Amino acid sequence: MPVGELSHDEIVRIYGPWRARTPADVAALFDGYRGRWWIAGGWAIEAFCGVARDHGDIDPSIPRDELPALRRHMAGRIDLWAADQEILRLLLPGDADEDELPMRCENVWARAGGADPWEYDIILMDVRDDTWVFKRDARITRPVEEIIWTQDGIDYLRPEVQLLHKARGLRAKDQQDFEAVLPRLAVGDRTWLRTAIELTDPGHPWLAAL
Repeated sequence: MPVGELSHDEIVRIYGPWRARTPADVAALFDGYRGRWWIAGGWAIEAFCGVARDHGDIDPSIPRDELPALRRHMAGRIDLWAADQEILRLLLPGDADEDELPMRCENVWARAGGADPWEYDIILMDVRDDTWVFKRDARITRPVEEIIWTQDGIDYLRPEVQLLHKARGLRAKDQQDFEAVLPRLAVGDRTWLRTAIELTDPGHPWLAAL
């Protein structure tokens, strides 16, 4: 089973614990980084809704093709590991420009050292010519500047885009996030999400509510 399909408790049991981090910690980590980054996952949902929720980790996100720049930025401070299916592999800073990850690898885990807890689950998103491309269906695209919004100087993934990523899983927390976001979505954003889900999963139960 791929790492991304395991529950948080199973990931902790198999791979070790995670240190609680916040968006402010991510901003400090990326201070001075010249590439694009934003926060996705549950923290993006909480920032939009203003409703506190539990967090197993925090998910900074970057365009996939900017990973070499991030590896150089983190060198000497944070170790990065490719979380590819059930395999974790250390990414060496010196190999940043030659070591390309397979497209199926969507996550890079970060920690200070081998004896330390994991700290960040960095999500790699496909961005081509400043256009975001949905990983499960290349027909769904948006200009990259339209998939993020800013609060207190920190960029977050827009809620309708995050819900599209969550739609396939339909875990209890995904349903809770959907119910928290839906009443707060603007009409245009709700329409975009409905159209995207109709394209990727025409029988999805969220469509009735949208």
